[in-house]
Amino acid sequence: MKQLCVIFCLVFFSAIVKSQDLKLKASKANSLSGSEFAKSIIDSSLTLSVREEEIFKQIKQGNVPAFSRKFTPVTIKQVVDGTDYELIIYVSADYLAIGNNLDYFYVPTTPMLAQRIADLTKTMLPTKLMVDEIYKQATIKLAPTPIPPTTAMTTVPIFITHNEIVLKQLQDYKLEQLNSKLVAGNKKDIIISNKIYGQPTPRVVIYGWHKLDGKAIQPVYNKHTNTWADYSHGVRLISQEATLNGKKIKLADLLKDPILNQLVSDEGIIEIAKYPY
Repeated sequence: MKQLCVIFCLVFFSAIVKSQDLKLKASKANSLSGSEFAKSIIDSSLTLSVREEEIFKQIKQGNVPAFSRKFTPVTIKQVVDGTDYELIIYVSADYLAIGNNLDYFYVPTTPMLAQRIADLTKTMLPTKLMVDEIYKQATIKLAPTPIPPTTAMTTVPIFITHNEIVLKQLQDYKLEQLNSKLVAGNKKDIIISNKIYGQPTPRVVIYGWHKLDGKAIQPVYNKHTNTWADYSHGVRLISQEATLNGKKIKLADLLKDPILNQLVSDEGIIEIAKYPY
C-alpha cells in the first residue's frame, strides 16, 4: 500500500511539474539558431516595431531553447498576521531567448512585447519581490557585466555583444543550465509595478541585475517610456498559477488581496498586473 502511495505521489508531482512548462509550440528542426536570428535583425534600418514583430513571430513558432521552457519552483515563506504562509511560484529557468540549447540569443524587448509574450504563454512578468526571491534561490548566479552606456545600447549589435559575454560566463555551468537550473544575474528584469501607470505615457519599470553580494545594481526605475529596450533587459516569465499552503491560486488575485499581497509585492496592492499594448 505504501508503494502505491509513493507511486501516486510521484505521478501527481510529475503532472504538476509538466503543467508548469512554458506553453509554446514545439520547436521545428529548421528553426533559426540564435546567432542566425540575431543577424536577421541587425539591419539598422529595421524599425523597432518590425524588429519586435520578428521576435514575436519566433516565440510564437516555439523557437526557444528547451532549457528555458522549464519552470522552476521558488518558495516564499512569510508569517502574516500570525499565520504561516508558504507560496510556491513557478518561474522560467532563464531569461527569454531565441534559438536552441547550443546556439541561443537573449532578446531584450520593450515591455509591450514582453506583455504580448506573457499573454501568449499564459504567464506574467515578475514583481520586484519575486525578482529578489528568484535571485536568492538561483542555482547559477552570474556576475553582472554592464557595458558603458551609449546611444548604441538599444541596438542589436550591442545586444549581440552582451549576449556573447553572458554565453561565455555560462560555459562553466553548461550541464546545470541544460538541466533547467535557475539562472540569475545575467539581466535586469522588466517588472510589474504600480509605477507603470500615473504618467502621461506608460513606463517600462526595470529592476535587478544582482551582484554576487546579493545587491541589485538597478533600483526600481521608471524614467524610460514603454518604447525603451536596451541590451541589459531580460524577460522572465512567471506562471499565472501558484500554490498557497497547498492550494492553487492566481497570482493576479493575490496581488489584489489587501493583506496577502505582501507575499509577492513590497509596494502594496497591484491592481493591474500587466503592461498595456
